[in-house]
Amino acid sequence: MSTKPAHGRPPKRRTGLWLTVAIVVVLLAIVGGVVLYLHSPHGDTAAATGTPAIVPLDVVGTTPATGATDVVPSATITVDLSTSLAPTSPMPSFSPAVAGNWSQLSADDLQFVASGPLVPGSQESLTIPGGPTGLVAADGQQLPSTVTVGFTVAQGSTLRLQQLLAQLGYLPVGFTPATPSTSPQQEADPQQGTFSWRWANQPATLTSLWTPGTYNVITKGAVMSFETQHGLTTDGLAGPQVWTDLLQAATTGATDPQPYGYVSVTKTLPETATVYQNGSVAYSTLANTGVPAAATATGTFPVYARYKVTTMSGTNPDGSHYVDPGIPWVSYFNGGDALHGYVRGSYGFPQSDGCVEMPPSNAAVVWPMTPIGTLVTVG
Repeated sequence: MSTKPAHGRPPKRRTGLWLTVAIVVVLLAIVGGVVLYLHSPHGDTAAATGTPAIVPLDVVGTTPATGATDVVPSATITVDLSTSLAPTSPMPSFSPAVAGNWSQLSADDLQFVASGPLVPGSQESLTIPGGPTGLVAADGQQLPSTVTVGFTVAQGSTLRLQQLLAQLGYLPVGFTPATPSTSPQQEADPQQGTFSWRWANQPATLTSLWTPGTYNVITKGAVMSFETQHGLTTDGLAGPQVWTDLLQAATTGATDPQPYGYVSVTKTLPETATVYQNGSVAYSTLANTGVPAAATATGTFPVYARYKVTTMSGTNPDGSHYVDPGIPWVSYFNGGDALHGYVRGSYGFPQSDGCVEMPPSNAAVVWPMTPIGTLVTVG
């Protein structure tokens, strides 16, 4: 007897349940994606809402960097910012002041276009102002605080120093540039060109002193003369103030108002002192150098101090001391050695305590021709 299958109800459809589960999974995925985006480096609330992100105004970097040394005088100064500035924003400034103007190299980069070189040897401070009166971004933000960048400009080139002194007439040589400098910022950089003697047939004792690019007594004397003409301390050192005035003189063409002077003192008998001005003998006189026990030093020295009349004192070769008031027409050139007037019964051979003595009336002629920086060669 066969058994008939039982009649059962058809299986229940589960479509609604699966649809509900799918919707929940999709919603979770969307929410999770949003959460991940908001916590990622590339997502923020502003981006999620479609609002552009605000980049804080900051100084990204500068050229030169703070603490930089040996910065070339023709260096370009730049400030890299995190965002663009408003057209009316204040600009950075220098101390000591540097002539020139700021311009926008790009939307967020500033460049300083100087009207001349940075001063060799100077300590510069670049101030990028912040706070209520500081830099202002295009969107109105302000630089939170002031940024100060200090740097040191490289010492000036001896060759360029000589070129400028020669062009301005402080040396017995002249300098002719091969081509004009390409920009004002390069005025402190050595230029291509040639030196030449300003006058023919100069004494070998003078011509032997000249070496381009070497700082020696002939350059020192020229620097001292320049310092005197410009009211500076006459130390013969080309510091920042000398460079400042020298570059300014080169710009204006302010040449040496005095003739170039040189003194040659001979120890061969009869001893003489001969003064040259602008390449020619201007005056010559008999002179007395130091006795063997107090010989006048041989060499070339620049005049560093002058007196119409003074008291001279010192120690004699025998150890005794002397004090001589009223010595006229004195030009010191090497320690206590000086050109000056002194009354003697005769002249032309060693008699002094190391100085170069001349008859007082003759010394009166020599004195005006031996300003600070004049080279005196004894030999």
